[in-house]
Amino acid sequence: MNDDQVDHSRRHLLTAATTGIGAVGVAFAAVPFISSWQPSERAKALGAPVTVDASKLEDGQMLKVVYRGQPVFIVRRSKAVIAALGNHNDLLADPNSDDSVQPNYVKDAGPARARNPEFWVGFAVCTHLGCSPLGAFEPNNAYQVAGTDLGQSWPGGFFCPCHGSKYDISGRVFKSMPAPKNLPVPSYIFAGDARIVIGEDELTKSG
Repeated sequence: MNDDQVDHSRRHLLTAATTGIGAVGVAFAAVPFISSWQPSERAKALGAPVTVDASKLEDGQMLKVVYRGQPVFIVRRSKAVIAALGNHNDLLADPNSDDSVQPNYVKDAGPARARNPEFWVGFAVCTHLGCSPLGAFEPNNAYQVAGTDLGQSWPGGFFCPCHGSKYDISGRVFKSMPAPKNLPVPSYIFAGDARIVIGEDELTKSG
């Protein structure tokens, strides 16, 4: 199978959710299988790092990969979205991520919660009961998720369809939601402009 084909038999493990900023609604599509996204079964059992090439993501698109048996979101954000991250702190339960599971460098990054603000990396597991949230990245579009009113002040982010918890595009939970905390963030590094290694804190160089 070449890189332009989709392995439908493993779709439940290798599905990337792609949500366009300009699209009406939330779209999910399988993407071509890239073997480097997934380590071997033995390596996964040992918690081996996962390397992801996110260079083909466009602004407003999201990729889902698996690390240590849990789904992880990688979202590419536009400059306009990044610039607006601090504009809705009053709507959030923990805007400064003081009570969040994350590396220190993620907390120190402020509203972006990211080593590189262009890419947000976080576990795709709602902190309420562990459901996987949906991407709803279009700001000020309250009805982009079918059957759901996200609110007129929606800044773009994630919506959990199980019990209605909402997070912004940095994974920060809104006030008065069933979810008690922000979405967790794993340790990760950049091994290139858009090459992300999930599960590592430092890039070890030899020689």
